[in-house]
Amino acid sequence: MKIVEINHIKIGAGQPLALIAGPCVIESESIVMQTAEKIKTIADKLQMPLIFKSSFSKDNRSSESSYQGAGLEEGLRILQKVKTTFGLPVLSDIHDMHDAEACAEVLDVIQIPAFLSMQTSLLLAVAQTGKVINVKKGQFLAASDMQTAIHKITSTGNDKILLTDRGTFFGYHNLIMDMRNLKIMRDLGFPVVLDPTHAVRKYGVSSSDRSGGAKEFIFPLSRAGVAAGVDAVFIETHPDCDSALCDAASMLPIQKLEELLIQLKTIDQYVKTVISDDQTGIYDYQDYKKA
Repeated sequence: MKIVEINHIKIGAGQPLALIAGPCVIESESIVMQTAEKIKTIADKLQMPLIFKSSFSKDNRSSESSYQGAGLEEGLRILQKVKTTFGLPVLSDIHDMHDAEACAEVLDVIQIPAFLSMQTSLLLAVAQTGKVINVKKGQFLAASDMQTAIHKITSTGNDKILLTDRGTFFGYHNLIMDMRNLKIMRDLGFPVVLDPTHAVRKYGVSSSDRSGGAKEFIFPLSRAGVAAGVDAVFIETHPDCDSALCDAASMLPIQKLEELLIQLKTIDQYVKTVISDDQTGIYDYQDYKKA
């Protein structure tokens, strides 16, 4: 498996479980800095590698009047301040290929949103920056179809790729986190990230509506994913979810973050102790038939 390096952080087989975390969208400099400081304190305490995440723009909101973010210039300025102040690598989404160059000047990881995971021009533009790319699996894709995105990126010579699962369509308005996808994507040769906070969204309901998410499933989905062998977890978190301007119903209250991470780190350490990288702990189909 490819080991992806982000500054001093290594993500992949045999490496400690990494954390990608932050508010869904940049609402203000003060909220971003407050959240980054709190997450860093927790990550340092637990000795977890941390990449700070927040989107400068959310271009796939359900309404044109919904808050979309601070914008490219202001958002990157705030993320640069996070890097300078806390020494953290930073990640944000990109929606327009023309923003790739500006993003590459600040971001350590450029993220391809799930709905754009098959967008050839965007994938190529981001790949050509040479930055680490986190591709979120489209809700409409089979896990094996992520090979297509991988081929597009690696065609430029860039093989610094993370693959993230944030759920798969399960009928209308619902997502399901299929744990098989984590192994299927990992077998494509790149580190895999689990995003349980987007998987608990209830589509068709505004993300600012408290009924628009099922936060009670963040803990069990996270535990299951780490037990399945993911290399990192992606947790959107906020100091005051009820007042958040985006994904209020699905972000984890930051007051719960340390409790969750303690559980995940314990599971990750156990998995790495009893199962080597070339084992799955489960017979494959041919072995099963012979048994």
